[in-house]
Amino acid sequence: MPRLSGDLIVAVCRTLPLGLLGAAGGTGLLMAGLSRTTGEAGEWLALPLLRVAILAFAMGLVFLLDDPARHTTATVPTPRPVRIALRVALVVPVAVAWWTAALLLVPQELRPPVADITLEAAAAFVLAVAAAVVAVRRSDITRPGPRLAAGLLTSAMLVLLFWPGRWALLVPVRDDRWAAAHDRWAVGLIGAVLVGVLGAGEPVRRWSWRMMPGR
Repeated sequence: MPRLSGDLIVAVCRTLPLGLLGAAGGTGLLMAGLSRTTGEAGEWLALPLLRVAILAFAMGLVFLLDDPARHTTATVPTPRPVRIALRVALVVPVAVAWWTAALLLVPQELRPPVADITLEAAAAFVLAVAAAVVAVRRSDITRPGPRLAAGLLTSAMLVLLFWPGRWALLVPVRDDRWAAAHDRWAVGLIGAVLVGVLGAGEPVRRWSWRMMPGR
């Protein structure tokens, strides 16, 4: 297994989108904190606000693999799966700390079941990173983050507006479908992990018009 040098860790740290993550995280914490100012409406607004906070931070995570020097670092001896794993490992403590703060900003009496809402957050965060992994594998774009963020926001709106009720994901706490919805979140989390792991490898071959015979 390739050894991680201090220079590699420092170099990866310098390329992390800390500004974007900070902006997304700050927006998310602001959303979560609004549950303290909603008065009597807080009981039914706390969960939607926390979900908006999750979406905000996930939109920051889609920028995790943006790297203007991507085509230069592709030639380094450290394999891409290791570089991706290092980026993810460096951001995991940030995500955990952010999520803890977001939960604490919601008053305890308004806080949804912690294990279930944490499952939602984990699925959203892993899905965001998996999308970035797939985008990097399937294209030569150095900064897929903006497109992925737009796609994530659009997808969230489509799920909210058109997702079939029998497969509901975003349900209120007292809804009879709450447990079934979180079974689906668990399946989504496992699927996102698999997509991310399988997508992190080096492409076996890149097809383009230049590779076609006779060209």
